Amino acid sequence: MFRFFVHYGIHFVAPVILAYCFFKEKRLFVLLVFWAAILIDIDHLFASPVYNANRCSIAFHPLHSYVAIAIYTLLLVPKKTRVFGWALLLHIAADYIDCLLIGY
Repeated sequence: MFRFFVHYGIHFVAPVILAYCFFKEKRLFVLLVFWAAILIDIDHLFASPVYNANRCSIAFHPLHSYVAIAIYTLLLVPKKTRVFGWALLLHIAADYIDCLLIGY
């Protein structure tokens, strides 16, 4: 249960805190972008089984690969894509912490 709350807390509660504290002018937009980052989980549909509670997503799914993470990091450079980069990296951080909690 702890793992569930940590994982989904990072996915859904942390964006509220980050948008409120660091993006005051565009709070709602930033919050929606952060929440939309969950869409990279669409790559789970290509796995078999689609959902495995004990599988580490990092380096397993294409949009969670090290190449994808490098691209998400590069999105931090241009100002226009920075929020998207932060949102995707927060998603990856949530999944990485989940991996640590399951012992990977």
